[in-house]
Amino acid sequence: MADRTPAPDTPELRARWGDFEWTPENKKKADYHIAKYPDGRAKSATMPLLDLAQRQVGEETDTQGWLPLPVIEYVAKYIDVPVIRVLEVATFYFMYNMKPVGKYHVQVCGTTPCMLRGSDEIISACKKRGMEFGKVSEDGLWTLTEVECMGNCATAPMVQINDDNYEDLTPERLDTVLDALAKGEQPKTGTQEPGRHTSEPKDGATTLKEMVDANHDYRSDW
Repeated sequence: MADRTPAPDTPELRARWGDFEWTPENKKKADYHIAKYPDGRAKSATMPLLDLAQRQVGEETDTQGWLPLPVIEYVAKYIDVPVIRVLEVATFYFMYNMKPVGKYHVQVCGTTPCMLRGSDEIISACKKRGMEFGKVSEDGLWTLTEVECMGNCATAPMVQINDDNYEDLTPERLDTVLDALAKGEQPKTGTQEPGRHTSEPKDGATTLKEMVDANHDYRSDW
């Protein structure tokens, strides 16, 4: 699993991120999130502000983004709460990256349904491309993480790459997705099973078949 400790607080880290502040566009977004809550409750916006800060770091580094300690301190100061209160949120939730990641953060679900459907082979396919857990690949493209269930058990095995899910994977299908991303293309998201749209049965509906094309009212049939 991912290491949830922050990156070391070094002079180099301070030199790079010590003057972090919102871009004008992100300041509007930050203030929008804060305005959702009553006066004096700005700390309720901690999670969306951390996500916004991580995305800004990602834009500046051409990566999926992460949260250097000075950036966490900036968010804490912006909502006027102790740094530890923001840090404990950032280190608890896996949606926040505590160390640098690549342009694409490949998060492989290794929980039981995905494991039974071949997540070990998916991880092996990632490693064949030079990915290592918790590290940025030499080309700067990839970071590999194994995570717990992400709620796509019916279409296992799956991975989340940045903001998108890719499901019904095989090593070959994963390679197709990763090849497209490496070229700067946007591969099809969701299920990779041909002919399948979401999580419906792979061979088509077996019950409530009239619901396939319309919102059929079955109450009179019962």
